[in-house]
Amino acid sequence: MDLDEKVSSLPQSPGVYLFKDAGGVIVYVGKARSLRQRVRSYFGGSRGLDAKTGSLLREIADLETIVVDNEKEALALENSLIKRHLPKFNILLRDDKTYPYIRYTAFEQYPRVYVTRRLTKDGSIYFGPYFPHNLAYRIAKFINKCFQVPSCHCDLTRPHTRPCPGMPIARCLGPAMPAGASDERYAEAARDARLFLEGRRHDLVRSLRERMERAAGEERFEMAASYRDLLRTIEEMEERQKVATAQGDDTDVLGFYAEPPQAAVNLFHVRGGRVVDRRDFYWENLEEFEPAEFVSSLLKQLYLDANYLPHVIHIPLEIEDRAVIEEMLGERAGRKVEIRVPQRGAKHQFLELVERNARHSFTQRFRVLRPDSKAIGQALAEALGLEKAPRRIESFDISHIQGSDTVASMVVWEDGRLKKSDYRKFIIRGEAGNDDFASMCEAVGRRYRRTTEDGRAMPGLVLIDGGVGQLHAAAQAIEEIGIPMPPLASIAKKEEILSVYGREGEPIALDHHSPILHLVQLIRDETHRFAVTFHRARRTRRTLRSELEEIPGVGALTARKLLSHFGSVANLRRAKVEEIARIVPRPRAEAVFQHLHDGRA
Repeated sequence: MDLDEKVSSLPQSPGVYLFKDAGGVIVYVGKARSLRQRVRSYFGGSRGLDAKTGSLLREIADLETIVVDNEKEALALENSLIKRHLPKFNILLRDDKTYPYIRYTAFEQYPRVYVTRRLTKDGSIYFGPYFPHNLAYRIAKFINKCFQVPSCHCDLTRPHTRPCPGMPIARCLGPAMPAGASDERYAEAARDARLFLEGRRHDLVRSLRERMERAAGEERFEMAASYRDLLRTIEEMEERQKVATAQGDDTDVLGFYAEPPQAAVNLFHVRGGRVVDRRDFYWENLEEFEPAEFVSSLLKQLYLDANYLPHVIHIPLEIEDRAVIEEMLGERAGRKVEIRVPQRGAKHQFLELVERNARHSFTQRFRVLRPDSKAIGQALAEALGLEKAPRRIESFDISHIQGSDTVASMVVWEDGRLKKSDYRKFIIRGEAGNDDFASMCEAVGRRYRRTTEDGRAMPGLVLIDGGVGQLHAAAQAIEEIGIPMPPLASIAKKEEILSVYGREGEPIALDHHSPILHLVQLIRDETHRFAVTFHRARRTRRTLRSELEEIPGVGALTARKLLSHFGSVANLRRAKVEEIARIVPRPRAEAVFQHLHDGRA
C-alpha cells in the first residue's frame, strides 16, 4: 500500500501519527482528534505550505498510526513517543538545568542522605525535586546537623581507627567509629530523617515527644534535652512553612522570545508569593516557529511527566490543547491545575517581565554578552550541583614527558578573574614517574596540608584537569589530611565532560555555547599552560646543566650558579671571561669560556 492509499484509509478516530523517512527513521510525531482529517491536511494543502511543512513533506516516505480511545490518551502517547524517538521536526525540550533530589539510601545498613540530580533504580528513595537548587543542600545539611545522618562516603560497615570529619562536629553518629553510636541509635535517627523527608511531621513530632518524655522519666536528661531541641526546631519550621503557604499562590510563569531559528524560554517558579527560581531553555535550529505549537509542546514535555505540579501555569498565548492538558495535569496532581493566559493586571505585568527576561537570556546566549562573575558563579553552582556559588576556584594539572621532570601547577580564579599572584608550582618529589594519579595525589595533598597548617580557608571549588581517576586521587589526598571534603570536580580532555566527586555516575555535559563551560575551559587551559611552561623550563635547565657539566671542573653546583645568573647558554656564550669570573673562580671561568667558544667554532 502506497502513502496516498494509507492516508485515504485512515480512521476518523483520535490517535497518534508517525511520519518516517526513506530509511524508516521517525521524523515527526503528532496527535489528532481525527487521524484522517489531520494527516490529510498535510497532503491536501489546507494547512498552507510553510517552510517547515514543505521540508517535512519532502522527507516523508511512510507513515504509521496508533489509534487510541480519546484525545487525552493521544496527547500522553504523543509526548512519550517524542521523548523516546526525538524526531528532528518536533520541538524538543533542551534543559540547561536539572533540579536536585535528596537520595535516601534505604538499601544500606546505615542509610545516608545525598543530593543528586539523577534518579537510578538502586534501592534508594528519592525526594524532590527541590528549587531553588540550594534548598536540597540546606535540607541535607539540616538532616546532618539535627539527626546526625551523614552525607559522607565513608564505609560505615567496617571499623575505623579514627573518627571521620563529621563526628567531631556532630554531623555523623559514626556507628563504625570509636565511641560511635549503637546500631539501634543510628536506625532511630535514620527513621526520623526519613519521616522528615516524607513530610510526615506529625508522626515525627509525636515520636520525638514520646522519646523525650521516656528519657526524662529514666533521668537521661541530656538525651531528653536533645529531643526537646529537635522538637522545637521542627515545630518552628512547620510554622514558617504555614505562613509562607498562606502568603501567596503556587504558580509557574512561562515566557519566550524568538528570532528563528533561535529561541529562548524563561520559566519562573513562584511559591509563597515570591519567585524562588527560574529555568532557561534554548533552541538554535527551529526551521519554522509557530508560537502556539511551540508553547503547547513545551507544556506537554515540561509537565506531563513532572514529579510536582503547580496549581496555576501562566502562558503568553492561547493554545489549542489547553483544556486537555489541564484535565490530564489535574488527574496526575489529584487536584485542579489551571493554565491561564493573563490579559491585564498584575499577573499580565509579571508575564511581561518574564518575557523581558527571556529576551535578555536570548541576547546573552546568542549575542555573546559576557555575564557578570556573580551570575556565572551561580550558574556554575547550579550546573555542578554545589551548595553555593564558588568565589574562589583552585585548579590542578600534571605535566611530564614519559615520567621525567614531572611537575604540577595550580592556578586560581577568584571573584571573576584569574589571580596570578596566587598561582603555585609543584616539583613532584615522589617516585610517581608517569603515574598521573600519584602525582596529582602528591600535589593536592601538599597544597591543602599547607592550607590547613596556615589556617586558611578552603576554596569554593577544586577543579582537576583529567578524568575520574585523577578526581579520586585528589579526593584521596584530601581524605588523608582528615579535613572536610570541599566541592571537587574534574574536566576530561576532548570529551569536555565534568564529573563531581560523590556523583561520578552523573557526568555533566554542558552545552558548547554555555558560558559555564567556557569558564571551566578557561581555567583548565590556563592550568595546563602554566604546568607545561614550568615543565619545559625545568627540562631545558636540566638539559643545559648537563651540557655545562661536561666541561672539566664544572659540577652541578657551578652549572646551576651560571644558569641562574645568565639565564641561558646563549647569554653565557656572549659573556666575557671577566663576567663569568664574577660568578665562579677564574680558572673555571676560563675553562667555560674556552669550551663554549671552541664548541661554537
